[in-house]
Amino acid sequence: MKVLIATEKPFAPEAVEQIRGIFDDAGYETVLLEKYASKDELLTAVKGVDALIVRSDKVDAAVLDAADTLKIVVRAGAGYDNIDLEAATAKGVVVMNTPGQNSNAVAELALGMMVYMARNLFNGKPGTELKGKTLGIHAYGHVGREVARIARGFGMETLAYDPFVSKTDIINDGTKPVDTVEELYERSRYVSLHIPANDQTRRSVSYDLLSRMPKGATLVNTARKEVVDEESLLRMFRERDDFRYVSDIAPDCADEIAREFPGRFFFTPKKMGAQTAEANINAGVAAARQIVKFFEKGDTTFQVNK
Repeated sequence: MKVLIATEKPFAPEAVEQIRGIFDDAGYETVLLEKYASKDELLTAVKGVDALIVRSDKVDAAVLDAADTLKIVVRAGAGYDNIDLEAATAKGVVVMNTPGQNSNAVAELALGMMVYMARNLFNGKPGTELKGKTLGIHAYGHVGREVARIARGFGMETLAYDPFVSKTDIINDGTKPVDTVEELYERSRYVSLHIPANDQTRRSVSYDLLSRMPKGATLVNTARKEVVDEESLLRMFRERDDFRYVSDIAPDCADEIAREFPGRFFFTPKKMGAQTAEANINAGVAAARQIVKFFEKGDTTFQVNK
């Protein structure tokens, strides 16, 4: 078997070493394509490979067409909107993700950004504390659970809305489930987003939801920028001088926000949720192990294009 690791943003050297070790033990050949400058490099590299590991790299119809022997793609991370699932399915290519491997890293970033904003970007002026504040968690998956765990350590009250998770499971974690997404926003001083970007969720975080948040509201987005409606975001900034927004991916209207609303936002320079040594290793190693299990045992546990 021949496996290509194609990463514009490379794995840490330790992660690559461990991934190679897994494939060496299985008798597979490993090919590395890092920091590639053009899509043409990727199109050339995927020819003749049986498996592909990517991070945020785009795997579209053109890439899948070029990958003439490809059988499986694994996205090292939870989100997989960078992979064309329909095109992969049409080609008979299995697509997997590695859920849970980056969860703690993303959760720590979310809470870190909350602290940063609560303390006025550490500008020397008095801020507020997270203790005693209510945090609403919009989607209670792997990351949402970790956010709730850490937030409770700060003494925050945690609420969660997720129609796909049982209320009993949420309660057993020490978090309170709410019946509607509107209730979540109405009751939460902070809201942390963990919904995927799909046809149902894009621009779903609208003015109707945001305007329900209480005074001193902060929206935290470590999910995808597309889930927030940017016209609503700008309207909130203009109508409520108490509203703040933090994210590890800048919205398209970031320059406008920076000009008009200094001190009320924070955006990391690039997508930072999974950018820790531990998450880097965990996701890469999980991807490698899933590929071996797929070929050796037919395991499709984490397939997302069923």
